[in-house]
Amino acid sequence: MASPFGGWGAYMKQIPDLSFMKLFNISFGFFGVQIAYALQSANISRIFSTLGADPHNLSYFWILPPLMGIIVQPFVGAWSDRTWTRFGRRIPYLFVGALVAVLVMCMLPNAGSFGMAAGTAMAFGLLSLMFLDTSINMAMQPFKMMVGDMVNEKQKGLAYSIQSFLCNAGSLAGYLFPFIFAAIGISNVAPEGVIPDSVIYSFYIGAAILILCVIYTTAKVKEYPPEEYEQYHPTDPSPVSPRGEADTLPLAKDTTPPLGEVREGSVSMLQLLVKAPQTFWTVGLVQFFCWAAFMFMWTYTNGTVAAGAFDAPTILKDGACVLDTTSSQYQDAADWVGILFAVQAVGSVLWAVVIPRFKSYKMAYVVSLVLGGIGFVSLQFIHDPYVLFVSFLLIGCAWAAMLALPFTLLTNALKGGHVGTYLGLFNGTICVPQIVAASLGGLILHAFTTPGTLAPESNMLVLAGILLFLGAISVRIIKEK
Repeated sequence: MASPFGGWGAYMKQIPDLSFMKLFNISFGFFGVQIAYALQSANISRIFSTLGADPHNLSYFWILPPLMGIIVQPFVGAWSDRTWTRFGRRIPYLFVGALVAVLVMCMLPNAGSFGMAAGTAMAFGLLSLMFLDTSINMAMQPFKMMVGDMVNEKQKGLAYSIQSFLCNAGSLAGYLFPFIFAAIGISNVAPEGVIPDSVIYSFYIGAAILILCVIYTTAKVKEYPPEEYEQYHPTDPSPVSPRGEADTLPLAKDTTPPLGEVREGSVSMLQLLVKAPQTFWTVGLVQFFCWAAFMFMWTYTNGTVAAGAFDAPTILKDGACVLDTTSSQYQDAADWVGILFAVQAVGSVLWAVVIPRFKSYKMAYVVSLVLGGIGFVSLQFIHDPYVLFVSFLLIGCAWAAMLALPFTLLTNALKGGHVGTYLGLFNGTICVPQIVAASLGGLILHAFTTPGTLAPESNMLVLAGILLFLGAISVRIIKEK
């Protein structure tokens, strides 16, 4: 209901406080979704290398995750905004996305088990990966939206803290599953072109946990019906001028645009992008360097660790020197990569406690990225699997800063009623650099490779470190507000 003085929230009903268990239930399914995401992140290069992919082509398989994210998440948000069912508003998308993810998680690691030729198996794996990315993005987005829908401002900090805890716990579980299964005696090697049972069972268990978590959230969480939701979130009748400042002239009650034309108030998303504050673009530049660096990490860590720390043997394949993915050394290294990623997650949690102690967000940002860059560059020189923990603890410092500081700096620079839209647009600074890095990664690795020798994938991680150093330098141009 609009205020007679032009404001729109004067008579807005406040969302009641929720118990800790209700806040926990809203986000619990995120634990299962994050297990699926971690299994994908840690094992995609391993799976496609085992299926026979050339190291120079590995980065191309990584184009799909950010591409699906930049396509799927805005549509899930737009469609769920217009959805009201007896099962809820966001939950139908959450449940359908999780169900598809479960089915695909049972298919993807079996890409080499159906007797298909290598090319056909990789095509099957690529198609499965596309559906997995789509479904994970579809299942992930509603959890963030339900917090916005159902939690009041006072409790949102606690709600997102719970979600962050479940996110990190799910990541640790997903990263460690293959190592744990190999440790208890499940086969960690397989014939050429076949994924080891330790990986297959990890995906099976991850799929089971995912669907159980989502069923729990679906059963425990009851979203507000339309009438009650409107009391807590009345439609803002105030248009926004091209300057991004609220006017007081009322709009018609129904301002929802057609599905193909996304608008907020009277200003299109394109207009908002043109009028974005300088901080949006300067932080976006830092984001470009950071997310390109981590794309190289996800793509090339397997090969780097297998060759540098586990002395995996090489073979000649189609005239090229490649790692022998059927060897126990390669598969043990791939399991160890999951542990290293788990160490990175622990480092991120620990460093997140340190970041608020800095006097300046920019200083915290610079120091974090420099530490991460040192961690990446050190991978070229460290050949002891356990000493690699130090490298990934340092990389975790950069990861903690990337998850927190860009959005803090941006929201501090925003005003008016379009914070949500700007944050949605800002997600492009996460997806676009990953797509660029994945598209160029193979060409860069080719430039590093001497014909007839093993592709030096560790060079790509050194390049990742250099990108983080460039990101740290770019922080200087950000203007804090």
